Amino acid sequence: MVGFFKRFRKDSLAMSVSFFLGTVILLAVLAPLVAPYDPTAQNIINKFQGPSLAHWFGTDQLGRDVFSRILYGGRVTILVSLLTMAVTILIGTVLGVLAGYFRGRLDDVIMRICDIMLSFPSEVLILAIVGILGTGIANIVLATVIAKWAWYVRMIRAIIIQFMDSNYIRFAKVSGCSTGHIIRKHLLVGALGEIAVLATLDTAGTILNISALSFLGLGVQPPTAEWGMMLNEAKNVMTTNPGQMLAPGVAIFMVVAAFNFLGDSIQEAMNPKIDKVFKTRRSLFGAMFGRKKAVIE
Repeated sequence: MVGFFKRFRKDSLAMSVSFFLGTVILLAVLAPLVAPYDPTAQNIINKFQGPSLAHWFGTDQLGRDVFSRILYGGRVTILVSLLTMAVTILIGTVLGVLAGYFRGRLDDVIMRICDIMLSFPSEVLILAIVGILGTGIANIVLATVIAKWAWYVRMIRAIIIQFMDSNYIRFAKVSGCSTGHIIRKHLLVGALGEIAVLATLDTAGTILNISALSFLGLGVQPPTAEWGMMLNEAKNVMTTNPGQMLAPGVAIFMVVAAFNFLGDSIQEAMNPKIDKVFKTRRSLFGAMFGRKKAVIE
């Protein structure tokens, strides 16, 4: 674990995206304190204003301050995504550990249920659930958790099975350690890094799902500020004021890319001997984020 943090701190890309995401999340949490305007306050006289000292990102078709709406939109898009992933990972970890540790009939039952859930495309399942339950943040979270938990159970189960074949787990069993002790002190600790990689990478996908639902009108509803909803509203004036799509679009792109890079960095720090294909994929963006040298060996 010490070696992981040492390698992670030496990775300029990892530190850059960590700082960026930390700043974005902090601004989203503190939006009521740092946003210069009420995100729902309308002033038709000031609609479609360009960037200025008064309105850093300009105003939208209703005269609302775009910068303030971006900050408040981050509260919904990012924080709801993190909440969704936390619930999904909790369910996936509990069931995955139970299936991987005890095996047998319990494993068979859990895996057959997962097979059924994974037979449905996740995006289609999310759309169907939201269509049945209705729009709203709570329904989005519930639909995403239902669509994704089975995949996490399968992945975490595979990780646990790998650890179950290790010598130190066998030694712990022979030594008389309790099941709870082995799970808490050995399996969960050992699998934590892999779970972190899965969660970080999939958070980017969750952000896209939430934004896409709002863009389609099935997610967050106006006047609540949310990045996908801002794109939905901007598409109505895309031909006359295409710049309205710029701020929310760039925000989604940068945050999703940052979560992907962070997941890659965590995985590389965990496995320094990572293959060339993986490193090549990061080399271009590493240069953009201040990486001192190419990572191709």
